[in-house]
Amino acid sequence: MASVDGSEALSIAILEAVQSHGTVNTLEFSRERGRDHQEIVGLMKSLSSLGDVIKTDQVQSESWQLTEEGQGVEQNGSHEAIVFNAIPEAGILQAELMKSVPNAKIGFSKAMSSGWVVMDKSNPSGPLVKRKVSSITDAVRAHLQQLACGNAAAVPEKDLKEYKKRKLVQFIVVRSYNVTKGASFTTSITKQEAELLPEMIASRSWETTSFKPYNFDAMGASLDCGHLHPLMKVRAQFRQIFLEMGFSEMPTNNYVESSFWNFDALFQPQQHPARDAHDTFFIKDPSTSNNFPTDYLERVHQVHQEGGYGSQGYGYQWKIEEAQKNLMRTHTTAVSARMLYKLAQQPEFQPSKYFSIDRVFRNETLDATHLAEFHQIEGVVADRNLTLGHLMGVLREFFHKLGIRKLRFKPAYNPYTEPSLEVFSFHEGLNKWVEIGNSGVFRPEMLLPMGLPEDVSVIAWGLSLERPTMIKYGINNIRDLVGHKIDLQMVKEAPIYLIDAES
Repeated sequence: MASVDGSEALSIAILEAVQSHGTVNTLEFSRERGRDHQEIVGLMKSLSSLGDVIKTDQVQSESWQLTEEGQGVEQNGSHEAIVFNAIPEAGILQAELMKSVPNAKIGFSKAMSSGWVVMDKSNPSGPLVKRKVSSITDAVRAHLQQLACGNAAAVPEKDLKEYKKRKLVQFIVVRSYNVTKGASFTTSITKQEAELLPEMIASRSWETTSFKPYNFDAMGASLDCGHLHPLMKVRAQFRQIFLEMGFSEMPTNNYVESSFWNFDALFQPQQHPARDAHDTFFIKDPSTSNNFPTDYLERVHQVHQEGGYGSQGYGYQWKIEEAQKNLMRTHTTAVSARMLYKLAQQPEFQPSKYFSIDRVFRNETLDATHLAEFHQIEGVVADRNLTLGHLMGVLREFFHKLGIRKLRFKPAYNPYTEPSLEVFSFHEGLNKWVEIGNSGVFRPEMLLPMGLPEDVSVIAWGLSLERPTMIKYGINNIRDLVGHKIDLQMVKEAPIYLIDAES
């Protein structure tokens, strides 16, 4: 770092250069002086704080720059050229070539595609690599030498893209400043005082002292503090909507669930594909549970195996061993099943509305829109004589509060709801209808074994939390929203989520 005197001398040099040339670019000045560009920018900003001594305009330049690997190619030759030069007239075994030449794998591949070398697989000692041509021109090295000299125009655009793909070059944007004279330009530096001291008042020196102007637009220092994740901001809005509609939040703190509550209690057969290991995460220790309501367990067993309550059941040999298996819950409907069973045990049935927003786990193939762990939003209404019309009405009110008014319903199949509906909304940006949720009326085979009255129906619906969050914040890859690749700066700067609902 330059001393105070050195910094002042460099600042005066900037002013003298402006005096001589009219305009000085900070990047060019730093190169001429052999100084760091940021140091020159700092001195420029200090000069700007002296008043209207100088004027500055930010400019930016774009250029291709060699990476560390590209610099090696520029000095020593391309990987493919090095491989070619390492091949003797009689040829060389491929295995030996790979061991003796750095970056031989990429070099050999490029040499083969360029038609420089050929491989003889009939050699008894192993594949033999031979030269196919007598000499070569290392165009890659020649192009990188042009780029090192700042002559990017000499390199074809398609080659630049190829070298960038090979990580030999990178495209950079450099921001600098043009410095010109201000209204009060001078080549001498007079330090401005930042404070009015008692001594200045007593000696009246303040009358001839230059003071720094107050910046009333300056922002206060930003405080380091925690920030809500975008998912939590969206979750808060969904939770508020449920509360406004009179719903009560269900306890969802048991991520580990038994197969009984996750599948069997929902009248989902034990042979269902969702219960396979490739779709569900099963727990190794403890691997099983056995704390189930005995009478209820037997009724579930009965309705699966032999039917009942007007149903013929599935007609298979139901096994307690399957129901006892522990797993990471695949949906929050397992929580809804527990709450409905608890409701059924009350002395007198009371209409109820429940909701939950929490994590579920599925053995998914990871891609831009799927993770093995995600959040499910679920709403449940239990009352007497509810119909499909009630379900559609509640769904319209729920989605209207989200600002979604163009809705369509499509018949669907779910193991534990009948009838079932998929919910679609018209996406203005995509100009098409997209699925936004699933819903249905819980089957009697699920509700009656719990002990609920026969005239009680339960309507329910669910959707993910991640999809509306990605749409709201313009995120295309779910791994940029959740997981170890998330940008913490995005979390810090993400705005508050406001539902675009009409009043």
